[in-house]
Amino acid sequence: MCYHTSTAVEPKLKEYLPGYDVKNAAFYYHLSGFDHKFIPVTTNEHPLVVDGGIWGLVPGWVHESARAKEIADMTLNARCEKVFTTASYKNYIGKNRCLIWVDGFYEWQWRDNGKNKIPHYIYMPNHQPFSFGGIYSNWARPDTGEIMTTVSIITTPANDLMAEIHNNKKRMPFIVLPEERDKWLGQLDKQEIADIMRPCPDGLLQAHTISKAISQRGIDTNVPEIQKPVPYDLPPSTGTLF
Repeated sequence: MCYHTSTAVEPKLKEYLPGYDVKNAAFYYHLSGFDHKFIPVTTNEHPLVVDGGIWGLVPGWVHESARAKEIADMTLNARCEKVFTTASYKNYIGKNRCLIWVDGFYEWQWRDNGKNKIPHYIYMPNHQPFSFGGIYSNWARPDTGEIMTTVSIITTPANDLMAEIHNNKKRMPFIVLPEERDKWLGQLDKQEIADIMRPCPDGLLQAHTISKAISQRGIDTNVPEIQKPVPYDLPPSTGTLF
C-alpha cells in the first residue's frame, strides 16, 4: 500500500499548476503517512487551490483525539473496491473527492518470502509532479474546534510495473491522469466513480532501487540522498511472492 511519498517543492508545483493558488505546499523528500503531517491537497470544494491536508482521514463522527489518531493510522489508504461500503469512507466518496499532489512514492519488493525487502522509488519521467486520487473529511479538532482537511489515498490493483515491485500485495495508488483531474473533482455518479478508479497505464511510471536506510529507525530519511539509486546484486524477480 502507499504509506510513503515525496512531494514537490512549492515553486515547482506552482510552475506545474499555473492558475492554481498554491499555499502551504509542504515539501518532503520522504514523508511517512504514519506521521500524519500536511500533504498538498486540492479538494472539489476548491478545485483551483492547493492547500495542506492531514494524511489519514478522520470521519466527522469521531470526537476524541486518541480515537482520531487510531483511525487515521488505518485510513492512510482506501481500497477502491471498498470505498462505497467502509464506514470511514462511504459518506465521503460521493461528495468529498480530492487530488493529493506528490512527485514520487516508495514501495518495497519482497524477496525470499519477505526476509529481504528491497525499497524502490517510483516517479514520473523528468520527476514532474502528479496527483493521487483521494477522499477527504473536514474534521473538527476536539481540543480547538479547528477544521482540518483529513485525507486518504485511494489504491487500486497494481499495473505490471507495480505488480513486479509491490509483489506481496500487488496494489498501487490511484493516479489521476491530467486529463481526468477535472472529472474526478466534478459531479459523478457511483458507477462513474467506480469506472475512473483504475490502475494507471503501463509505461507511465519509472522506478529504481534505493538504500535500505529508508526503513531504519532513528535516522533522518527526509534528505535528498534517500532518493538516489542504489543497485542490488539480485536475480530477476518472478513477480510473485512465493
